[in-house]
Amino acid sequence: LERNLYLTTELIDMDRSMVIALNMYDELKASGAEVDYRLLGEMIGVPIVPTVSRTGSGIDELFDTVIRVYEGHDKAVRHVHVNLGKEVEKGVTVIKDALKKDPAVGVHFSPRYLAIKLLEKDREVEDIVKNSPDHKAIFMLRDQELARIENITGEDITSIIASEKYGFIAGALAETFTDSTKHEAKTTQLIDAFVTNKLFGFPIFLAIMLFIFWCTFEIGSYPMGWIESLVDWIAGMVNRLMPEGPLKDLIADGIIGGVGGVIVFLPNILILYFFISFMEDSGYMARAAFIMDKLMHKIGLHGKSFIPLVMGFGCNVPAIMSARAIESKSSRIITILINPFMSCSARLPVYVLLVGTFFSRYASFVFLGLYLLGIIVAVITARLLRRFWFKTDETPFVMELPPYRLPTFKSSLRHMWGKGEQYLKKMGGIILVASIVVWALNYFPLRNEESSTPEAVAAMDGDDSKIDIKHDSYLEMLGKAVNPVMEPIGFHWRTSVAAIAGAPAKEIVVSTLGVLYTGDEEIDDTSLSARLTAPNPITGKPDFTPASALSLMVFVLLYFPCMATVVAIVRETGSWVYGAFSVVYNTVVAWLVAFLVYNVTILVI
Repeated sequence: LERNLYLTTELIDMDRSMVIALNMYDELKASGAEVDYRLLGEMIGVPIVPTVSRTGSGIDELFDTVIRVYEGHDKAVRHVHVNLGKEVEKGVTVIKDALKKDPAVGVHFSPRYLAIKLLEKDREVEDIVKNSPDHKAIFMLRDQELARIENITGEDITSIIASEKYGFIAGALAETFTDSTKHEAKTTQLIDAFVTNKLFGFPIFLAIMLFIFWCTFEIGSYPMGWIESLVDWIAGMVNRLMPEGPLKDLIADGIIGGVGGVIVFLPNILILYFFISFMEDSGYMARAAFIMDKLMHKIGLHGKSFIPLVMGFGCNVPAIMSARAIESKSSRIITILINPFMSCSARLPVYVLLVGTFFSRYASFVFLGLYLLGIIVAVITARLLRRFWFKTDETPFVMELPPYRLPTFKSSLRHMWGKGEQYLKKMGGIILVASIVVWALNYFPLRNEESSTPEAVAAMDGDDSKIDIKHDSYLEMLGKAVNPVMEPIGFHWRTSVAAIAGAPAKEIVVSTLGVLYTGDEEIDDTSLSARLTAPNPITGKPDFTPASALSLMVFVLLYFPCMATVVAIVRETGSWVYGAFSVVYNTVVAWLVAFLVYNVTILVI
């Protein structure tokens, strides 16, 4: 409470209307501590409302208080000055009076707040003051007052202000807060003795991840099967009821085959996000960062870099943006560049499809192996970047380890559905468009020409009758053009096209396979898994084998990031060079590792 009220003192300086939500109030009462929040609010001039966000307790009162403050009816509201000491207050008054001469400077912030921040040499406030015609005189006045204060007190101005503000908070809490006298249960310490232990911490982390992947695949397979059956039923209805023609093919093969091929993995996405949300809310994710701190130091980073990397398992874009919290520029850029190797949820449909088809007996271990492979490649890349590109630049890392909490089922479901909603919006947006484009490129040109070339005649064992030849589609032309590069890693031309199509979003890899493998093969099972393992009518062999499936999963794990991630890299680093590096380097690494995995798997299996 003392630490968090420091932000309140900053807002008091700004002279803003506000209400404090005193959250986790249930934990305060359970600990045996007491706080007279009404008196505390009256002392600092800000109404305080106790809340418990995980149950919703106090939320209605919070909104009612906001309305009363806005309408000017709350008795606790009054303007308070946090006294910063005799000498600092003199300096603040002098600078504040100078700032008041130009009303345009203090449009958004109070002159007092700007004066305090000028003394602290806050860069953003300095930029605001530079807009004033008299800014040179104001800065000169600031420098004079700063020198005077530090000469008289013998202390740094920032330390003086922080000390006075914490003194103000301590004084207010001395009147209103009574700490617990009972001996708290050592549950958190007991769990941490194992969870953060040097010997047990990492194996426990791996065991938890293995369990999550098992649940994602095994439990998710049931609702996934139900959705798959529904998609097949809808496709069957379209095939039976619609007349033959391009429109029927578009709906059945393009839209249902593409979008339907991806939407079946919604249950797996939801289960994975449920567990990630549970780990975050329980306090375990902070321990995971603590466990990884030493590993981070070994690759030239620190524990703070682990948080964006863990976030990358959900989505790389917000994970890259969260790297802003890393003070060291070199550590921040390295963290951004290795983040795409973290296996985001967009890759999950590819894994679920291929693991379920070829490695269902070892699903959890294959999942864990893929995630660990991404981490290993990220670690190696970070080491290389630190050695050859950036000088060693580590920042000490301090992280708060919150007490363990049992998240409510409601809050975990809310977070889970938030991600599920994003996934469904993707289905109706970029994946739908991509599926239609892929279908069109695979459907056209519609040309059947007759040929009596010597090659065709020879193919018919001397029969000189004319043979129907169907020309390659645009997509097949593209796939066959790039496939010489991809054949060494076990790719068929359809696989190559699917990988390229994954540029906008990785889920499109599955929707593309769904479109390309929706055809007239006479097999009893119409699922995408069955079509992938069905013999190719031209070669007589399936396009996919366990080795090529594993190669594709590894390639999708490591190759160029999606477009949104590349844009995020360019924006956060301020240079397109890093975006280009990520595309080229990641793809080269993906090809090399996939080549190794493919050939080793052929030897083993």
